[in-house]
Amino acid sequence: MRRSGMTSITSQVRRSVTSIAVLLAIPAVIGLAVMLVYSFRTQAMIRRMDAAARMKPALESTIPENLFSVAAGRTSFQESGVEELIAQTNETLDMLLGETQGSGQMQLTIARRTMDTLEQYVYKIRDGMEAGIPISEIESIVDEVRNVGRLVTDMLDAFTTEEIASATDASRRLRTIVISAAGAEILLLLFAFIRTRNETRRLTSSIHTAIYSLEETVRRIAEGNFTDRVRGMNVEELKELGDQINQMADRLETLIDQVRQKQDNLARAELRTLQAQINPHFLYNTLDTIVWQAESGKGDEVVRLTRNLSDFFRISLSSGADWIPVSQELKHVSAYLSIQKTRYRDILDYEVDQPEGLEEIYMLKLLLQPLVENALYHGIKNKRGGGKIIVKVTRQNRVMTFIVVDTGKGMTKEQLKALQENLHAETPTVQAALEPGHSGFGMRNVDMRIRLYYKKQTGLIIQSGPEGTEVSFTIPIRSREEIDNDESLSRG
Repeated sequence: MRRSGMTSITSQVRRSVTSIAVLLAIPAVIGLAVMLVYSFRTQAMIRRMDAAARMKPALESTIPENLFSVAAGRTSFQESGVEELIAQTNETLDMLLGETQGSGQMQLTIARRTMDTLEQYVYKIRDGMEAGIPISEIESIVDEVRNVGRLVTDMLDAFTTEEIASATDASRRLRTIVISAAGAEILLLLFAFIRTRNETRRLTSSIHTAIYSLEETVRRIAEGNFTDRVRGMNVEELKELGDQINQMADRLETLIDQVRQKQDNLARAELRTLQAQINPHFLYNTLDTIVWQAESGKGDEVVRLTRNLSDFFRISLSSGADWIPVSQELKHVSAYLSIQKTRYRDILDYEVDQPEGLEEIYMLKLLLQPLVENALYHGIKNKRGGGKIIVKVTRQNRVMTFIVVDTGKGMTKEQLKALQENLHAETPTVQAALEPGHSGFGMRNVDMRIRLYYKKQTGLIIQSGPEGTEVSFTIPIRSREEIDNDESLSRG
């Protein structure tokens, strides 16, 4: 039901469009129908002229030449194919007679009767050859066949001339009809334009202010001004839209905050789930190494390995904390490399920077160990003779840069590109993270955690070549007081 004082765009546009469509459709439909009729006629004429033209070579040369070969004894009458050519020609002429009307029908009728005469001459040659008539008489009959064939082609030329004249006349009439239809269409179009302009002017005056108000309000909301509202709406179709925009503005800011918080919480929960997974292969192998050292009577080595394993898992767990001192992160990766050095003593060397003054600087935990593990399993182990892993730490102004360098096998350009694409995939998978030889949550997890927790566009930076691989990342320096209140901390 229309509200009092409201203008309905739909009803006005429907009336205008319907009337204009009817006015413009009538001459267009008539013109199209006429053009289709004349187009079909013209195509039929062209097809008939083409059929007539295709008959002429057989009549002018093929049939006489084949009959001359028969008379000369080079081929038999049955092998000459003359009967088939005559039958095809007669069939085409019968088809043209059935389709043709007007003066062209007379030429086709004469041509068809002349073909009967030509066919009699051909049979006369056949019977004469069988009866042994002299070649000179056969050749004279062949000359008659040639002359009769020319008469038929003359009739076909006359038929083609008539068809061309008919096509020209049809084209002239079609042009006249098209011009008339175009003139009528122009007049109706001019009338429709004038009417449309008048109705548009009336309609525009009633909705311009409403649309401008909607546009400005939506623009300001898009810019982040969620307090703006649509007011003074007097167009029926836009009134509800204005109300919906106002309701959207009321809820949008709250929903955006809620969605952002939920997304962050969900992403952090997923990453923590991956982080919490303990690689059983590393634990089993380390315990096996401790047992082997104990059986060999190497008590000091057992103590060292046990302490390193204890440090590794104590820092990994950190009582559920997400943030730990940088010194603890370096201690964690050192413990890991020390354990692995015992297992891969002949192929693995390592070096970890231990700068002073890092006890009060906090960072997101477990960022370095996955990178070191990746360097070991995919770089050092795959290179004959092994290599070295170096963990570097640099501090400048309010940022710290961590670099993990290995002298392992390195990656090809294709492998590096695939790894970089994998790092930028939307979500990590637990299954991929738990595959043997991976860190338990992987480089992809590290990259995502850096971008999520530090709100950075770029996480890991990877360079690789024949001499090895370098993985680095940069994070801001944060003290305990600078960590958000909702983040868990470890004092180390």
